[in-house]
Amino acid sequence: MNFKQLLSGTLLLVYSIFSYAQSERPPLYPNCEKDSIAIQKQCFIAHVTDDFYQNFPREKYPKASFKVVFSATKEGRFEVLFVKSDGQPIDRVVRETFSKLPNFLPATYDQHPIDQQYVLSYPKNETQITPLTAHTSNPKSIPTENPLFSSSLQLPFSHETYRNLDAFETNLQTHTSVKPYIYRSLLPHINFDTIQQQLSLHKTSWWGRKFWDENMLIIEDSNYWFHLDPIADLQLGKDNSDQTYTYNNTRALRVEGGLGKKLGFSSTLFESQGRFAHYFNKYARAIAPIRDGYAVVPGRDIAKNYNENGFDYPLTTGYLSYQALEELNIQFGHDRNFIGDGYRSLFLSDVGAPYTFLKFTTNFWKIQYTNIWTWLRDVTTDTDTNEPYKRKYMALHYLSWNATKKLNIGLFESVIWAKTADRGFDVQYLNPVIFYRALEFSNGSKAGNAMLGLSVNYQIHKDIKLYSQFVLDELTVKEFVKNEGYWANKYGLQFGAKYYHAFNIPHLFLQAEYNMVRPYTYSHSKPEINYGHVNQPLAHLWGSNFKEFTLIADYQKNRWFGNLKLTSGIKGFDYNSDTDSFSYGGDIFRTYTDRNANYGITTGQGNKALITIGELKLGYLVNPATNLKLFGSVLVRNFNTPTPDPVFENKTSTWFNLGFRTDITNWYFDF
Repeated sequence: MNFKQLLSGTLLLVYSIFSYAQSERPPLYPNCEKDSIAIQKQCFIAHVTDDFYQNFPREKYPKASFKVVFSATKEGRFEVLFVKSDGQPIDRVVRETFSKLPNFLPATYDQHPIDQQYVLSYPKNETQITPLTAHTSNPKSIPTENPLFSSSLQLPFSHETYRNLDAFETNLQTHTSVKPYIYRSLLPHINFDTIQQQLSLHKTSWWGRKFWDENMLIIEDSNYWFHLDPIADLQLGKDNSDQTYTYNNTRALRVEGGLGKKLGFSSTLFESQGRFAHYFNKYARAIAPIRDGYAVVPGRDIAKNYNENGFDYPLTTGYLSYQALEELNIQFGHDRNFIGDGYRSLFLSDVGAPYTFLKFTTNFWKIQYTNIWTWLRDVTTDTDTNEPYKRKYMALHYLSWNATKKLNIGLFESVIWAKTADRGFDVQYLNPVIFYRALEFSNGSKAGNAMLGLSVNYQIHKDIKLYSQFVLDELTVKEFVKNEGYWANKYGLQFGAKYYHAFNIPHLFLQAEYNMVRPYTYSHSKPEINYGHVNQPLAHLWGSNFKEFTLIADYQKNRWFGNLKLTSGIKGFDYNSDTDSFSYGGDIFRTYTDRNANYGITTGQGNKALITIGELKLGYLVNPATNLKLFGSVLVRNFNTPTPDPVFENKTSTWFNLGFRTDITNWYFDF
């Protein structure tokens, strides 16, 4: 081969590589395939504009004006990312209009299918479509009117709120188990601006806007923003006990904001007094700390005595959130977390008191990896009167993997250990990618309480999702195979299903869930390292040794909402009598060395309670910006055991309530 041939071949190779690397083709709409690339771009834009205009119900919305950010996906379909309207409820209509447009050949870059984003402006006389990006897709860059919605702050976790928002994500490949969600992670899927515009009453006076539509105080600049809101939880009710009435009087102040693009903060201070249904009050006093406390209000924290049979329970929550990288969020705060897709969680729930935590959330590829380190309190172990309650710690990690577009698999691991004279916060557990079980074994089997978990979620239909959890505290395979009810086979199971827009009724949500936890699960030979915090479980509200079935129906129409919840189950309690002081595995705060037997252990053993709880709630969303709600509710609870329980009486309780509540936390009364 001579030099000329070598040069020609080299130039041809370079040209081929360069041509291949730089090749880019726009989406090909039907009937645009034969045009040149330059004309194909214009052909795509013109046909989408015309077809959208023809399919949009103009007669119903003659004055509509909006902008749509949409993606021409690499699958050859249209996906609406963001709708900014003039306040009319057209988000759903716009999405339906795009769903009527035909499929197309996707754009390519380096001969690989890619997404391309565009902006469509409406109405017709101003309609135009312009490309948003060339060959990259970053929905997080879509601007929002409210800086909160694109921030790294958390969306306050309320089951009622999340049910409505999750309906937007049922057919998307997202990670939904770790809660609270971060606003910016939802931005590609949920248009909060449009939701609030649809719910807005469009008041013009200052008081009207602040009460019905907006945050009380808003300070915004290009490099910072602050929101300040008064918060209330005012309830008045009556149960069928001898007390004259029930009430809750919570006044709170909440401030949240952002500094720059990466740092956000939120802080809430609660001052509360309350008296609740008789069964609730009696349980609160039964789980009181060993000293310096009159009670522990379930779902809240330590309380003092207040007037007649009431509680005074202050509370504070707050956190810093730093978006260190696009893939990494770091939070440090004092609050609660939740891991799971169910109403309950067998991994980590929000049924108890807040705790101090450090949290890393890492997103890459199809993975979301969450690390949480917590500082907990054991209020059952006595200490010197001048010393604080005994400290204990927990480290956990949860890996969520979107195996397919419909299947999600999650792996969970946690370990709890107590502070001692020669052991504080163990730095070994700061390693975010280590197996805790192995570390716990190397430190000694009694040094910590480790657990493993597996979750599987599957989208069988665009509106139907199945979910499950399996938690393993301890298991002896040989004994499990023998099937003789060995006490140390400690595990729990959850199965559930969610049905969004049930029976084609928009915003009708149905959920069914089954939970079972074997006796002695979450407990330990050393009571101070049980899976609890401030005398309340960290996982399921019922602790262990139970079977429970829950049905939930939720409906929302504009600002009106209704919720029906039915729970039925069995739970084994201890007898706690002079003749029988054994632990039957339902109280996770007792040592399992007090167990009644080694074999023949069954779920629900002991003083078996039959528990049925029904709750109906109807209400009106007063302010969507703060989630302030006006509601009325009735709860009916039937509890029955063969032998009278010292805490829960065999009776049917009926509890009526009227309330005015800022719904930013869950509060559970179904135990």
